[in-house]
Amino acid sequence: MTEFVATSTLLTPRPTEGSKDTTMIVNMGPQHPSTHGVLRLVVEIDGETVLKVVPDIGYLHTGIEKTCEAKFYQQVVPMTDRIDYLSPMSNNLCYCLAVEKLLEIEIPQRAQWIRVLLNELTRLNSHLVWLGTHAMDIGALTVFLYTFREREEILRIFEHVSGQRMMTSYFRVGGLALEPPLDLFDRIQKFLNILPERIDEYQNLLMGNPIWIHRIKGIGYLSAADAIALGVTGPPLRASGVDWDLRRDMPYSGYEKFQFKVPTSTEGDVWARYMVRVEEMRESVKICQQALDGMPEGDIKADAPKVVLPDREKMKTQMESLIYHFKIVTEGFPVPAGEVYQAIESPRGEMGYYVVSDGTAKPYRVHMRNPTFATLQALQTMCAGRLIADVVAVIGSIDIVLGEIDR
Repeated sequence: MTEFVATSTLLTPRPTEGSKDTTMIVNMGPQHPSTHGVLRLVVEIDGETVLKVVPDIGYLHTGIEKTCEAKFYQQVVPMTDRIDYLSPMSNNLCYCLAVEKLLEIEIPQRAQWIRVLLNELTRLNSHLVWLGTHAMDIGALTVFLYTFREREEILRIFEHVSGQRMMTSYFRVGGLALEPPLDLFDRIQKFLNILPERIDEYQNLLMGNPIWIHRIKGIGYLSAADAIALGVTGPPLRASGVDWDLRRDMPYSGYEKFQFKVPTSTEGDVWARYMVRVEEMRESVKICQQALDGMPEGDIKADAPKVVLPDREKMKTQMESLIYHFKIVTEGFPVPAGEVYQAIESPRGEMGYYVVSDGTAKPYRVHMRNPTFATLQALQTMCAGRLIADVVAVIGSIDIVLGEIDR
């Protein structure tokens, strides 16, 4: 048996004193296709049985939190897109809510509902990518083509509303960047009409595949107690039997006005995590439908002229609006001194932003609590005693994004 010793550049095995080393140390990554990014795993195996898994991160480090300290508050929004590139609007929302708490400004209902609508589309987008790539990792290649068909339509919707397919930066401190296009809601409605049938299609493809079922049932078990102790959140936590979802239990941005179920399972394996996410997709469709059916009228920006950019039409006729626009863009806006932590339910779990203000126009500190950074700690618990091939299935079930792990 060996233990791992961390050095400045890598993890090296050290044989236990007085024992004969009969195990092997293998590298998985940092460019392995099934690690979904530049993640290196140092795996100790006995034959094909996994004894220990040590994640080694740092290959994608961006220093993005430190960069936020050099930006005006409104300039940080595009930075948040890059943390989790599969759910940029979730990060936009979490950061904006945190700064809005410090500013003590109230967001119009219409802006809140549009935020909910686009966040649930973001959840669908992320889960579609997860399902297609997870199935492909395990050998079910066809599903990838089906899920990306629907994902492409979501990206087109995002481009329609924000001008960007992935790094949308559509939310702003105080509301939204722009009024949504006139045909946006009709376009989303058409997409929602076909999606439930498409989800059934994915299920039919996979549930009739004995190889898929054999590769994920009973694999990567994580108990509820271990999940809580290791800081696991989101679908992996709910798949271990813990009924906790911030949208329902600590509602934000108007989620308390929406009716939806929180899918859970007590099996705690890769299969359970798969089923929980598929059911979450169905619930997201219901939330989007409620948002469309009950969309309120009104403004999309808060009444905060020194924080929110004025309408362009007012800039052409009102000198005061022109001055405010110039000052906000060139000097930013001061935020009262204080600190706040805001958490939301991202597609991967609890995404949190801790923002500290020193009273200036730039944040003193921005720290991001990323869900899969915490969930990665559970990899050893889920993989110990399994085969090396099962590590691929377990990593896929976590749904990691290295952009948020290596920030």
